[in-house]
Amino acid sequence: MKACPAKPSDHFEFFAELDLLCALSTCPGGDLSVPLWGPDAGDPLEVCHPVGVEVYRPDPALLAGWTPRERAAFRNTHGLRAASWDHGPTS
Repeated sequence: MKACPAKPSDHFEFFAELDLLCALSTCPGGDLSVPLWGPDAGDPLEVCHPVGVEVYRPDPALLAGWTPRERAAFRNTHGLRAASWDHGPTS
């Protein structure tokens, strides 16, 4: 595997339209730039770095005129429908 291409300034940002629970995980092997097994194996903790998380509440003035979107109507099936097929003649 190659080393992780992420840089310290890399980030992502999103806007949640409703309360949400998030989980963040990074590879437990650090950036994988050191062998994790075999005779040359190193300690992955040497290449592990903390991940920062910041949560902001937007200024209410920024939300003026914004209305939440209508809830999706997929009824917990995420748009999937059971397959239907012709069973052929019944006897």
